[in-house]
Amino acid sequence: MGSQVNPCIMFNGNARQALEFYREVFGGELEVGTVADFGSPGSPNADKVMHARLDTAAGHTLMAWDHPDDRPGHPPYQPGNNVAVFIGGDDGELRDYFEKLSVGGTVTLPLEKQVWGDEAGSLVDQFGISWMFNLSAQQH
Repeated sequence: MGSQVNPCIMFNGNARQALEFYREVFGGELEVGTVADFGSPGSPNADKVMHARLDTAAGHTLMAWDHPDDRPGHPPYQPGNNVAVFIGGDDGELRDYFEKLSVGGTVTLPLEKQVWGDEAGSLVDQFGISWMFNLSAQQH
């Protein structure tokens, strides 16, 4: 199989809701395991997501977990602006993904033709996650 790089996004207690939303956008199979599922049913965080994985219909993988606010020494949850999920290609579905992800969020760059010939756009979704899109000019 080799190796893969997949985004793993930390949420502040709403990882399940976010991944269910992403499943609606991208389709695919979602697996969710809580802290209780992984052997700590008595934990105050028993219902939080310890590991979630969405394998999309197009073959992409998104992973997620909830911030472990009770783990000693773990820094507090603070959304960052230094990471974005990038989606690029010539698939016509990308335009649809952009529209669906923007619902309840903020479009930071409308999806439009750029100087390099491709269409590109970016947004921050309703969960505070940054997404970047590049639609290859070959598609047009």
